[in-house]
Amino acid sequence: MSYKQTLVKTLKDHIRPQALKKNNRYKKWEYGYNKEYDMVVISKTGEIGEVIEIQNLKIALPKPSNVHKFKSNTWEHSEYPKVLQRIKSVFDWEEYPVEFKEQWYDYIDSEFNKREEGFWFYNKNVATYITGTHYMYLQWSKIDVGKPEFRESNRLFYIFWEACKADYRSYGMCYLKNRRSGFSFMASGEIVNMATISSDSRFGILSKSGPDAKKMFTDKVVPISVNYPFFFKPIQDGMDRPKTELAYRVPASKFTRKKLETNEQLKELDGLDTTIDWKNTGDNSYDGEKLKLLVHDESGKWERPTNILNNWRVTKTTLRLGSRIIGKCMMGSTSNSLDKGGDNFKKLYYDSDVTRRNRNGQTSSGLYSLFIPMEWNYEGYIDMYGAPVFDTPDKPILDAFGDKIHQGVIEYWQNEVEGLKDDQDGLNEFYRQFPRTESHAFRDEAKQSLFNLTKIYEQIDYNDDISNSSIVSKGSFQWKNGIKDTTVEFIPNNSGRFKVSWVPKLEMQNRMRLKNGIKYPANDHIGAFGCDSYDISGTVDGIGSNGALHGLTKFSMEEAPSNMFFLEYVARPQTAEIFFEDVLMACVFYGMPILSENNKPRLLYHFKRRGYRGYSMNRPDKLYNKLSVTEKEIGGIPNSSMDMKQSHAAAIESYIEKYVGQSEQGCGNMYFSRTLEDWAKFDINNRTLFDASISSGLAIMACNKNLYTPVQQRQVKTINLGIRRYNNKGSRSKII
Repeated sequence: MSYKQTLVKTLKDHIRPQALKKNNRYKKWEYGYNKEYDMVVISKTGEIGEVIEIQNLKIALPKPSNVHKFKSNTWEHSEYPKVLQRIKSVFDWEEYPVEFKEQWYDYIDSEFNKREEGFWFYNKNVATYITGTHYMYLQWSKIDVGKPEFRESNRLFYIFWEACKADYRSYGMCYLKNRRSGFSFMASGEIVNMATISSDSRFGILSKSGPDAKKMFTDKVVPISVNYPFFFKPIQDGMDRPKTELAYRVPASKFTRKKLETNEQLKELDGLDTTIDWKNTGDNSYDGEKLKLLVHDESGKWERPTNILNNWRVTKTTLRLGSRIIGKCMMGSTSNSLDKGGDNFKKLYYDSDVTRRNRNGQTSSGLYSLFIPMEWNYEGYIDMYGAPVFDTPDKPILDAFGDKIHQGVIEYWQNEVEGLKDDQDGLNEFYRQFPRTESHAFRDEAKQSLFNLTKIYEQIDYNDDISNSSIVSKGSFQWKNGIKDTTVEFIPNNSGRFKVSWVPKLEMQNRMRLKNGIKYPANDHIGAFGCDSYDISGTVDGIGSNGALHGLTKFSMEEAPSNMFFLEYVARPQTAEIFFEDVLMACVFYGMPILSENNKPRLLYHFKRRGYRGYSMNRPDKLYNKLSVTEKEIGGIPNSSMDMKQSHAAAIESYIEKYVGQSEQGCGNMYFSRTLEDWAKFDINNRTLFDASISSGLAIMACNKNLYTPVQQRQVKTINLGIRRYNNKGSRSKII
């Protein structure tokens, strides 16, 4: 089976051909976000060509023009003319005769145009576009191996970054990467590129530690700046290779006392008054400053007590004036294990999802998330055209250095994984360093887990491989025509809070029966829900735990999958009442009962008040006559006793062993990876952190309530009939 790439796709006819042709003719496409077509235009010529989508962000590329063809039919680094190499600064250039300078004006103008608008070239006979930033990186940046090679993955990275710069709603990018992807050099190239064309601006560098930020500055940023051609190099103050600050401004030494005393003619010098520096790692780095670009390297490796989330809340303010975004952040990293700072980076990454925006059109973090799988960017598996070699070829393929590639990167990666199967910690570290999926990138260390981690991770990997977007749908429930207590409909919606993997057929939806004026679910033989609720809308810290709901089927003769989690809801809407109504609508739609913890009783009172007490299950471990007054009134189960906690954990453990991960029948059908990850981290002594585990465990208990029903002992009453009984052992009978 050949590899199917999902990183980028071309959107055919995203723009009506007529509108595209007309706007191109008059060059009316403006650089930036286009609201009409919900896309970001990165063309600076007024004309656009192809519209592509990278991680749900639609990007309009420039229209091809002046496509260059190199001899090799792929990218080639162009030699810098030797006569110009001798010129080290604009001061040297000024000394040359006019005739000489006129010979090179066109060359210099051409380089500036490529820097501004980007560059088109034929790559394997296909017209290929790279942004101006990417051109500067390939042509004019010096890295540890000399000149960078062209890679398709880097081309897409730079296109995405250009879109972040162009989009007025974006603070920049949060890039989840694999090791040795070249991000540090690409970010260093960009900071020099932007700084050398910006006046009165400040540029900053942060990394996982102060020494790391300093090393990036001295070993990457400064050498790139030093090796720029003279026509891109502004007047610089201080040392050629500074340790703390790179300053593009007029040096004070140019105006010497001697020159002033001798009335020597002074030339008017223009400096950019722009600086690049680095800071020590901390929550308040760059606090109170104004930045044009912040490079955030190794942001997934900030270890406690430093916190990338706290730092971003502070540094975000350095990139805006009021509501206007005036600077961008280029953030990129692999992830540490979750308990070593990776959890904060994970939250920041998922808060940067472009499909989830507030009313101002911004993501929760302000950044745009980008993940490029390792197979796109792994050294040794990139062909001479910069394309990844996914599948093992029939014949060897040459790479950019003329070496033969005999194996596909997917096969290589799978072999590495297979070799680490017996070393769970080593395997998880490999996943984090070279992830093929987002869940690989945030794979945690294999600690003392309560449950079978092997089965959990097998299921997560399976879910990633099958691209479960085709199985799991997002959506919302709503009352038909907005009239409560009628029938409920499911509306597919990418911004919906529900994830579902099975929807019952029409005649099975909204099934209920009435008994003494109380509504009861009529599909209770098919499945049940478990819920971890909350009572208070707001929280002191503004965060609070999520409300969680899970639906699970039993074995049944109806047209429903057996023993499958079919619904996941982990969210915290603006008010608790919205959450209660969401839960109620899900129960009504599926016609199934719910088992919820009754220590937060507002949800259960909501059900009772609306006439749905029959949907709320009583605790299965007690007979009805043993229930408390409150338990009889609203149902539910307490979470206080250790016996209950043990039963809850045992229920999850049993389900994992039976229905999760690989078996002789294939892989399980538990498609909700968020819940699987919650199970992997579950701590029975600190249950409040694991909303998904609480609700999913209650769903399992609800579907297997017979296992918890106490056995009622028969009581035999003795009735005295006045007849004496005797013990007839021995020689004499004795009255008992």
